[in-house]
Amino acid sequence: MNRRNLTSTGSLVLLFGLFIALVILSGLLFKGWRLDLTENREFTLSEGTESVLANMAEPVTLYRFFSEDASGDLPQVRSYARWVDELLDDMADRSGGKLTVRRIDPTPFSPEEDEAAQFGLQSVPVGALGDSLYFGLAGSNSLDDVQVIAFLNPAKQAFLEYDVAKLIATLSHPEQQKVGLLGSLDMAPGFDMNTQQPRPAWVMHEQLDQLFEVVTVPNDAAAFPDDLDLLMVVHPKALSDAMRYRIDQFVLGGGRLVGFVDPFAEADLGDNPNDPMARLNAGSSSSLDGLLEAWGVGYDPMRVAGDPLYALQVNSQASVRPVRHLAILSLPRDGMNGDDIVSADLEAVNVSSAGWFEALEGASTQFTPLLHTSENAGGIDASRLRFLANPEDLQAGFTSSGDPYAIAARITGPAASAFAAPPAGLEGVAHREQAIDGGINVILFADTDLLTDRMWVSKQNFFGQTVVNAFADNGSLVVNAVDNLLGTDDLISIRTRATSARPFDRVEELRLAAESQYRDTEERLNLELQETERTLAEMQAQRGDGELGILNEDQADEIQRFLDRRTELRRELRAVQHELDKDIDALGTRLTVLNVVIVPLAVIIVALLVGQARRRRREAAAA
Repeated sequence: MNRRNLTSTGSLVLLFGLFIALVILSGLLFKGWRLDLTENREFTLSEGTESVLANMAEPVTLYRFFSEDASGDLPQVRSYARWVDELLDDMADRSGGKLTVRRIDPTPFSPEEDEAAQFGLQSVPVGALGDSLYFGLAGSNSLDDVQVIAFLNPAKQAFLEYDVAKLIATLSHPEQQKVGLLGSLDMAPGFDMNTQQPRPAWVMHEQLDQLFEVVTVPNDAAAFPDDLDLLMVVHPKALSDAMRYRIDQFVLGGGRLVGFVDPFAEADLGDNPNDPMARLNAGSSSSLDGLLEAWGVGYDPMRVAGDPLYALQVNSQASVRPVRHLAILSLPRDGMNGDDIVSADLEAVNVSSAGWFEALEGASTQFTPLLHTSENAGGIDASRLRFLANPEDLQAGFTSSGDPYAIAARITGPAASAFAAPPAGLEGVAHREQAIDGGINVILFADTDLLTDRMWVSKQNFFGQTVVNAFADNGSLVVNAVDNLLGTDDLISIRTRATSARPFDRVEELRLAAESQYRDTEERLNLELQETERTLAEMQAQRGDGELGILNEDQADEIQRFLDRRTELRRELRAVQHELDKDIDALGTRLTVLNVVIVPLAVIIVALLVGQARRRRREAAAA
């Protein structure tokens, strides 16, 4: 081996060593540095999350459980797990040392698996042998409070940042929050004079009471509790000016409000619910007169939203068969805002005789629908529901507007008071004319019946215990709304994170266009087949009885013509598919050339130009 070869080998070894040293050094020097070049800022925390982390009052430990071996054949899950780890690491780096992340691999029959089970994490069977895959998150604070995300579903990636930030915020500020309940519907437990038995609370009230401190605010209360975190107004029927003013000032002062109004509240049995005739006269209207307009919201308390597409079937005394009730709706996922944490990931919400909201022209607030009807919806006078005997009668005179109606909406942003001055009896009270800080935070529902048990739960007696089964997501929706507004402004502001899935939009457009052309060609083939069959039937009808089993020359020609045409059309179908494949292959080729040839060539040209410019500057300086 000559000296030149030794020199070359030594240079390569030296360069390799320098490369490794540079990688290690850059990892140490630039640790914690991030540059997010993704289109949707996929790897950048929201400002709200950063604020939650910066204001942690209590240290929090997160336990990330992930089954490494069980996920070996699930590359998408492993990729999502890496993304989750990067998110958690980023949060820990920005918490000032108050957030600790522990990674645990719960292998089968290990103490780590027992720990995952103790936290209540959910395992999913995977593989041919049904191995248990754990992929969940648990958190605890110094007070031993625990919050759990049972399974980190990749399909819910868009909401993971909010879920984790909410978990951290709850553990770092563990005090229970107070919800004030104001309105005309008695949701709390009581005593039924008719049956002389205790009346249970609505399941919705029980659910809220388990999660928050729920206090009743009388309609004639002189003031709200000072430590009230959220006001829940349910069917505000005939509120005094003084109470509406208190609500107005509470919201403008930064108080959160979840409101339920209704053009026909079927659960309202009047002033004396123990009257046996009360149910015959059930149903009343409610509104937040003046306040909704001040918040930029339009609402008609005399009109109900009807929707033939989302209408539920009910049994009617006037009909022996189930019929669709235009005013009793089951809103599917298509009727919910999938980008808002309150309404996302729900399957169905049932409403009855609901009204609708709309954004007023020129409003300063932002109007975000959470629940909405289909485009087949139309308005119905609420008075038609009072003595309705047959739901089919609602079909008479019903017309579709062609637009979806917002049955629930989030209202945020700047707003002014609905009152020019305090009403009579409240003179001298400090009057707030505009909303403080970033504006109001309100969630409104144009239905109160969705709160009632009959719309979303069934009850069964099981050995003396009442077992409640939910058949709709009404409870989750209301809890989500309250829970979301009880969060800080930082939590409410956290954006829905874009998922890492990036579909090939151009390829999908080509595919859809080809499928459309394919369907058109196939429809032509079917039409010509029907026409041929009709022609053959006419020819057969014109023949005598003794000739029915024999094809004549005209029939044979017609059949042959169709067979030839069918072959031609099938050739066209294959051509359509071939063109689709050719277009996709051509697109792939162009992308390959762009990435493999053009981009590197452009980089080389730019590098050469920069090098030449530097050489000219050095030569000019030397001269």
